[in-house]
Amino acid sequence: MKIEKKTYLRIKDLPKSTKNEVVEIMDDETIKIRIKAPPEKGKANKELIRFLSRELEISTDEISILSGKTEALKLIKIHGLD
Repeated sequence: MKIEKKTYLRIKDLPKSTKNEVVEIMDDETIKIRIKAPPEKGKANKELIRFLSRELEISTDEISILSGKTEALKLIKIHGLD
């Protein structure tokens, strides 16, 4: 039996920033991330997924937004992260 590893992250994104970067890990373990893309037509969400993919060195297909697609606070699921 194969057990699939999943990791969940709570992310607060700050769109329309000057660069993509992790700002801080807050007291409740929410990760605050600045994203360059504007929050329109899913651009910031796509950029957030690309940023996480590069930082974690995994495929963008392994990352999904479970909730908060239209809000700053998001719940992210990552497959296969050790």
